[in-house]
Amino acid sequence: MSHDLKEMIEDHALERVPDGHRQGWLALSWNTASIVTTLVQIFFGALVTFVAGFRIALAAGILVTVIGALLGWACGHVAFRSGLSSTVLSRHFGFGARGSIISSLIYGFMIIGFLALENALLYHGFLFYFRLQDTLTNAAIIYGALTLTWILLTAYGFNLIVKVSSITLTLFLLVLLYMTYVVVSGMQHSSAELFSFGSQLPAAALAAMHVSSDADKFIFAVNVLIGSAGALALTDADIGRFARRSRDIAIAALIGNIMMDIIMLCVGGIIMYAGVPALVDFYVGSGMSLSDAHKETLASPHSIAAAFVVFGGALGAILMVLAQGKAQVLNTYSASLSLSNLADALHWRPGRLTFVILANIIGLFMLTGHILALVNSWITILGVLTTSFSGVIVADYYIVRKLSGRGADTSRPPEAVNWAGVVTVAASVTASHYLLPAIVPIEFFATLAISFLLYPALRLSVWKSRHVLQSAWHDRSLR
Repeated sequence: MSHDLKEMIEDHALERVPDGHRQGWLALSWNTASIVTTLVQIFFGALVTFVAGFRIALAAGILVTVIGALLGWACGHVAFRSGLSSTVLSRHFGFGARGSIISSLIYGFMIIGFLALENALLYHGFLFYFRLQDTLTNAAIIYGALTLTWILLTAYGFNLIVKVSSITLTLFLLVLLYMTYVVVSGMQHSSAELFSFGSQLPAAALAAMHVSSDADKFIFAVNVLIGSAGALALTDADIGRFARRSRDIAIAALIGNIMMDIIMLCVGGIIMYAGVPALVDFYVGSGMSLSDAHKETLASPHSIAAAFVVFGGALGAILMVLAQGKAQVLNTYSASLSLSNLADALHWRPGRLTFVILANIIGLFMLTGHILALVNSWITILGVLTTSFSGVIVADYYIVRKLSGRGADTSRPPEAVNWAGVVTVAASVTASHYLLPAIVPIEFFATLAISFLLYPALRLSVWKSRHVLQSAWHDRSLR
């Protein structure tokens, strides 16, 4: 293997990205937009608009966009300055060399879980479109082909991923625009109704979800949408290490959040509101009862895949593949970076390509047992965990580092474990998820607030950095 090819595959997984390899906001934005424009996010858009109504859901989406973009920029700026991926920079900012194992495990588990979930969504979409049975042979062929595709498209590093994302995202948006036109043009509702419809669920169903007032609807929508903000902020760091300027990753983070929490929300709500009658008719025609058909339309992201196939036939199937494919390449990429840091912290460094393959193998194993259901049931707590990790990194860089005068310096080796970061994550997640929901129902806010307050307090008092201690000792000796 030539040196250039080896360097391309390794893609600076464990080191600083050189200045000559940096890219502008457009190249970065292809990736931040691609990873969030999926059928899962369209499903979330349909869900929150059907529960909260379009206007309340859109207001929640705008709030989440602003908060998510700011957090993504904050993490992306640290990555831009250090040139390191999210889990590698956590060694220097918040967790220490061995402590970063925790962030790699949690973030890696979440990203590979998304890889497995979206593989399953594609698989069931193919079964639905081609009218295939769920057999071992079909699973081996389809999952095998998908896995090989993600490995080949991810193996050669960031530049290839940018090219793939730019092409697939453009095609996805064009097909999505056409599909939206097809669905809306055949509806019985007025155009004004599309942007103003209220909650579509019966009062009993809303009561079962503890949603009774407009405030409850807003909180529900924010909680559903904001769970991905912490994970997206870490992804922004993985991408932000390639930024030429801080504003490049700021723009990319904003575009990613707009696509996730505004565009996908509107598309999901409009398509499902306009297309539910046709989808219900299809399910009833397949032998399902009317009540079961209504439940199935919002039962899972599989319903979105089914909707596009029902509405668009072959074109809908193409949209499904484009939506999931570009995100899967980026999921594999971030997973390989996370696993690279995990292995390196344990003194094993076989190269990033090994972890591109390993991430996909682990994703396949998740499909065989109950692990996938575990990821699905833990999605809320995983969102809180990644938010806490992001909060600690931001607090270390913007508060502790500013006070100690170290800035983005990563030239000194990190300590083994930064206990201030580890304890902060444990405390903030426990408090926000288990102790404070009745007081602060949006766990994201409680998690960030505790991380911003507790980490600097612990780092500047109980578990001081040895570099801070050395600096303080030097200042006293000069006096």
